[in-house]
Amino acid sequence: MHLKIMAIEGVPYAWLHQLQEIYADVFDGAHLPLEKLASKEGLLCMLAVEDNELIGFKLGYPHPDGVFYSWLGGVRDTKRGQGIASQLMIVQHKHMKALGFQKVRTYGRNTYKAMLIVNLKHGFDIVSTFIDDKGRHKIIFEKLVE
Repeated sequence: MHLKIMAIEGVPYAWLHQLQEIYADVFDGAHLPLEKLASKEGLLCMLAVEDNELIGFKLGYPHPDGVFYSWLGGVRDTKRGQGIASQLMIVQHKHMKALGFQKVRTYGRNTYKAMLIVNLKHGFDIVSTFIDDKGRHKIIFEKLVE
């Protein structure tokens, strides 16, 4: 396995098709509209690439309150359980720290237990919960980046 993690600022157009495939697999067939990606000012994309194939991604952007928001992520089903999500998170945190951010926030749902566990293993604290506009219970995680 020759894994490379790339950081791309803005929409990763060259990888968009493969990113959409992984997104649909992770999020029950859902589609991530290009307009939604393009609307995120300061979008930072971490891409895990193996032999010219996108196998995972982690997207985030600056939140208006000055915290970096780790928004979306996923790993191809055939590559899960190999620590790729952890590697993407570590690289994302290094990049956001280099950009001057000291705190990262992410939301999780009980539906995605593996991601909840990854967040806790990497030092995130549960700071709150809420019900989103679709009636889903969400957990808010935050971490100071060292």
